Amino acid sequence: MGEIKKRLPLQCPACDAPLRVNRLFCEECNTEVCGNFELPLLARLSEKEQQFVLDFVKSSGSLKDMAKNIGVSYPTVRNILDDLIEKLTKMDV
Repeated sequence: MGEIKKRLPLQCPACDAPLRVNRLFCEECNTEVCGNFELPLLARLSEKEQQFVLDFVKSSGSLKDMAKNIGVSYPTVRNILDDLIEKLTKMDV
């Protein structure tokens, strides 16, 4: 049986507020960094949105190639990209 891949939670399970990073740990030298850190912008996207960004980069930004590779129409890919741009713009404020 395969290993279960743990996913980084983005929202609080109790109140649905965005989660922040509090501690980072180096397994190599046991250094620990504590503080109150915001997740990087792209890390705050859903797994599906992150995959879209990766596919976009891998297709050299060609929406036509992306549409072909993921089996949807060009306008569908364009709409997904427009929604993602709007979300990123709002998150960056």
